Amino acid sequence: QVRLVVSGGGRVQSGGSLRLSCVASGFTFSRFTMNWYRQTPGKELELVAGITWPGGRINYAESVKGRFLVSRDNSMNTLYLQMNSLRPEDTDVYYCNARQGPMNEYNYWGQGTQVTVSS
Repeated sequence: QVRLVVSGGGRVQSGGSLRLSCVASGFTFSRFTMNWYRQTPGKELELVAGITWPGGRINYAESVKGRFLVSRDNSMNTLYLQMNSLRPEDTDVYYCNARQGPMNEYNYWGQGTQVTVSS
């Protein structure tokens, strides 16, 4: 059974930091592209950061470059998102995503975690 369990959300003041974790099971984590998305109700899903497989290329949304750091530990089947210098506009529900295949035939989602940044 595929599972992506997300933790680490919460409330923080502007300028603070949080680290999200996504623990995967039920599939070969090291052979999947892993992403963090976020969404505000009523708005489109936004890709925040990701690490591709194969290749290990790291991508960030322009809005988080220089503030967020995505990483993965394949030995622990875990994806991380270190979020620094948080801003109120980073307030969102954050989701972990795993995908593989030329047409993303394998596309898994974790539960969302709320991140709230107060000014």
